[in-house]
Amino acid sequence: MDRRTVLRVAGIGGLGLLGLTACTHPDQPQPTREDGVPFDLSPEQNSRIRSEVDSAAQALLPEKIAAGGVLTVGVLNTSPPLAFSATDDVTPIGSEVDTAYLIADKLGLELDTQVTSWENWPLKLGANEYHAAFANVGVTEPRLKLYDFATYRAAYMGFLARKGQGPVVSSPDDISGRKLSVTPGTNQEKIVMAWNDQLVAQGKEPAALDLYLDNTNAVLALAAGRIDYYLSPFPTGAYYAATRDDLEVRGKISAGWPKSTLVAATTLKDSGLARPFQAALQSAISSGEYRQALKRWGLEEEFLPESLIVTEKTGMP
Repeated sequence: MDRRTVLRVAGIGGLGLLGLTACTHPDQPQPTREDGVPFDLSPEQNSRIRSEVDSAAQALLPEKIAAGGVLTVGVLNTSPPLAFSATDDVTPIGSEVDTAYLIADKLGLELDTQVTSWENWPLKLGANEYHAAFANVGVTEPRLKLYDFATYRAAYMGFLARKGQGPVVSSPDDISGRKLSVTPGTNQEKIVMAWNDQLVAQGKEPAALDLYLDNTNAVLALAAGRIDYYLSPFPTGAYYAATRDDLEVRGKISAGWPKSTLVAATTLKDSGLARPFQAALQSAISSGEYRQALKRWGLEEEFLPESLIVTEKTGMP
């Protein structure tokens, strides 16, 4: 049996116009952290953790960027609490945005956030439309051929499901015969394909895949019962579970399954930015500011005590 027994690319169509912002349905609970503190969804972001210049990190900047005074980064806007739109439906907010602000602060640069999509950030970064991507990008072997990284967060994936529906997922057997959604071109797609290979090799039914280009449509499909699970970054799944009363996370795995992986600031190979980014991140880690930035989005469990430079030369961490 082919692992691609059912493989459909779901069109965005009119549903794409719905977008995904910080707004919630009036009958749904206000999204909060596990400690009960509501997320700051305002465009002003007065609770954002900011920092002061770290002169040692700043001295590592390429001369052209230091002289320009602006750090331009690509961020997503459909992956709460990582990166999404504030209540004005325009301003990018989230933990990825906060991390970019901390780096810019440490390097003495003004931050310019440019909203992009998962499929477009590599194109725009390659075209030098911005200096780096903060898009929940995991460090992988193939990406080392194109990018240099400065790591800042552990990476997990979560299986979002309707409450009480289906087994808690921890192995390929749990998805056999089920319908799953993933975003194409992501680590989660590779994981499901690998799990399907294992199922087929054992003579078991693979999972059927619906590929959605954004979280909005995947969650709509899940809530409507068209799919059984949506495999997404764990923070995003947890946020939806907090936002809605009909969904929950039913399973968690490493984003680099079967190995662990790290999320990192993504820069073009040999751009000279990985080193100052790493120094800025380490400064924010040492000061406690980075942990505070993660805490405000409920992501403390993904905190890393050390930022690493990862390039093709260094190899995988």
